[in-house]
Amino acid sequence: MKLIGPFKQVVTLANLPLRGKLSDEQLEIIVDGGILINENTIQKIGNFETLKSENQNIEIEYVEDEQIVLPAFVDSHTHICFGGNRANDFAMRNAGKTYLEIAESGGGIWSSVQHTRSASEEDLLKTLLERIDFLISLGITTIEVKSGYGLDVENELKMLRMIKKAQEQTKATLVPTCLSAHLKPRDFSGSNEDYLNYILTEILPKVKEENLAKRVDIFIEKSAFQPEESKVFLRKTKDLGFEITVHADQFTPGSSRIAVEVGAKSADHLEATIDEDIEFLAQSETVATALPGASLGLGEKFTPARKLLDAGAIVAIASDWNPGSAPMGNLITQASILATFEKLTTAEVLAGMTFRSAFGLGLEDRGQLKSGLKADFVTYKTNNFQNVLYNQGSLKADSVYIDGAKI
Repeated sequence: MKLIGPFKQVVTLANLPLRGKLSDEQLEIIVDGGILINENTIQKIGNFETLKSENQNIEIEYVEDEQIVLPAFVDSHTHICFGGNRANDFAMRNAGKTYLEIAESGGGIWSSVQHTRSASEEDLLKTLLERIDFLISLGITTIEVKSGYGLDVENELKMLRMIKKAQEQTKATLVPTCLSAHLKPRDFSGSNEDYLNYILTEILPKVKEENLAKRVDIFIEKSAFQPEESKVFLRKTKDLGFEITVHADQFTPGSSRIAVEVGAKSADHLEATIDEDIEFLAQSETVATALPGASLGLGEKFTPARKLLDAGAIVAIASDWNPGSAPMGNLITQASILATFEKLTTAEVLAGMTFRSAFGLGLEDRGQLKSGLKADFVTYKTNNFQNVLYNQGSLKADSVYIDGAKI
């Protein structure tokens, strides 16, 4: 066993409810604390000196300077496997061009599809690993990664295989998700329904055969797939044995209700969610995932996180890191800004980036510092945990631990 500390503050996030609003007074903060590790799991959290005296002849890793420690973060929605760059989209959008105008000039999702298809496996893997390393440097050790820029059998499998290969080369946990239903590709001659059937019959069986992903996503929106055809697709996907998640209510309302009706693990985006659907989400086990990076990238309103929490929903916060609408990738900065506009407590933000996000990925073994859970945590050189969000991402993580080992 190994004892790590002493920490000025250990913010455990233990004993917090999975759903609904949180006050900062509910946070368990252990002063001069330590973390006792047994192999890759947390054995005990408590006062450092007490743990030291109770456990003789163990390895001790002393922490220099004043530091605080938090559970490592979980980014439950990213698109970080992609080729190319869409800086021109961002410039055109800020100059007042519409989505259609940008797409007609060669931008938009189809641009990323073309770049990703033309990228070699080596280049895709290299850039994916670089983005993973950046996220780890922020204290994020669990990362969902979507396909969705291939949009045919060959290239969707290429993306998912590179995500699987990246998992072999990183200590972070990667959660692959098949997003072949991102939009109907321009070079597919059939209807939306034909393309969704193509995914069901040609792509997903191979994904399952190679064990490349256990989750499937779909973008329900006027510019992508319509509600009824999406509902049929999602139910058939579940019948194939996949868990499901949904890009929901980004520009128009209604699809978050579909996510709940079909038993999706999460409904992500929700910028356009209306009050009656907020209540619908709040009564479900479907995680409502806010993606403030997309709001910042597109200049759109934020997910109504305050209303969702007040209604009793399970609210997660993720980055949506992608080359088009959310190129920043800095979850801590995004969540800090979301907190300002939506009036979220520090406890709500931290929970949204840890155990509540983990629940949306089906990973209930992490996101809190307590006995029996995965020993993933992040430290900061500060004497007050509130400084993490206060500095809006400019206070950098000092050390990141995965399975109890500093990386």
